[in-house]
Amino acid sequence: MATLKTQENDADVGAFLDGVENIRRREDARTVSDMMARVTGEPPRMWGASIIGFGRYHYKYESGHEGDFFLTGVAPRKQALSVHIMPGFSEYQDLLDRLGKHKTGRSCLYINKLDDVDLTVLEELVRRSVDWMRAKTHS
Repeated sequence: MATLKTQENDADVGAFLDGVENIRRREDARTVSDMMARVTGEPPRMWGASIIGFGRYHYKYESGHEGDFFLTGVAPRKQALSVHIMPGFSEYQDLLDRLGKHKTGRSCLYINKLDDVDLTVLEELVRRSVDWMRAKTHS
């Protein structure tokens, strides 16, 4: 069975952020990271080489594959800031409508710069998704 590439590790989050070349992306990632730490009550941890994750949950599929992953996270990518909303977005259209300029993938919210979005709405989106994940994985 394949092993998930994105594993929690002991890399230094601060050093990773210091190494982000794009100054705006670096500062935006710090802002979102601080917000995620406040929302989750969890310290930032590196997952793989480029994702800052908060908290963790255990999953197990019907196939028998199981593992651990973060509850929420942020990655300062070259093209955009990637905010990981693990349950996806189907339950959060009300917040997405008020968020501001963004794009979505399956469970990633892509933001070019934080100035384009309402930070209060972003925080509520993270909070609701983390609450949902905690309720689902502890029930």
